[in-house]
Amino acid sequence: MTEALKQKKKALEQWMADHVKEGICIAFSAGVDSSLLLKLACDAGKAAGVPVWAVTFSTKLHPHGELEDARQAAAGMGAEHIVLEVDERSQEGIRNNPPDRCYICKKYLFTNLLAAAEKVGARCVVEGTNEDDLHVYRPGIRAVRELHVNSPLALYHLTKSEVRELAAALGVEAASKPSAPCLITRLPYNTEVDFAVLEKVGMGEEYLKEKGLKNVRLRLHGDVIRIEVERSAMKTVLEMAEDVVSYIKGLGFCYVTLDLEGFRSGSMDLVLSEAQKSQGQAE
Repeated sequence: MTEALKQKKKALEQWMADHVKEGICIAFSAGVDSSLLLKLACDAGKAAGVPVWAVTFSTKLHPHGELEDARQAAAGMGAEHIVLEVDERSQEGIRNNPPDRCYICKKYLFTNLLAAAEKVGARCVVEGTNEDDLHVYRPGIRAVRELHVNSPLALYHLTKSEVRELAAALGVEAASKPSAPCLITRLPYNTEVDFAVLEKVGMGEEYLKEKGLKNVRLRLHGDVIRIEVERSAMKTVLEMAEDVVSYIKGLGFCYVTLDLEGFRSGSMDLVLSEAQKSQGQAE
């Protein structure tokens, strides 16, 4: 661990120690960012003799299996776990997948989270935005700021790679866990969201993960599925191409393609102009 990362770790630990007595509530997805925060919060809570709450959203638009991961991880770290049942599909603003969809959705989710935190008496609400998130298109950050939710990883400039390194050093199981963003990110902007189709996209991704692939996205363009995997995994996909095509077509998609650029987060954002991005992230 570099000296710079040691200093960031020290700053995070002090931040948690300073805030834990207010009652800390972590927005907990069981991904690496929120898992690191929950670990630090639980360590500070144990030292101070106070509880820490981990709040997980049970949603309709995230890959299956995340909720059970969150339950197990929260219990393992000694947090009080709260599950909030939410349905993002109720938000009319996301139905046509506008460029600021994540802002609309995050505002809805975190308004519910703040209410849950108030109910248990937690005055400090924390979420996992990191330094890297500040330099790509993340309109949801605007909602986090408007609602005054704390983002200590971003505050102390921890990059994603530093988050993973620190999580591994602290024994956090999610240290190498791939990201699992909302399924609507698989659709082009400004197209009507068909939630039944999205569920099938999620099933296709789960199928590929069960075949041993880690970073997987199935992007939908009309009746074409575009598979994104790491370039190192492309040979594996091609070797089982017949089975993959059969399964995905069986879900109701006509064409199955493999993206030669490989996996990259936010590939659907490439079509947005800088003006659209600026408008989506504007304060």
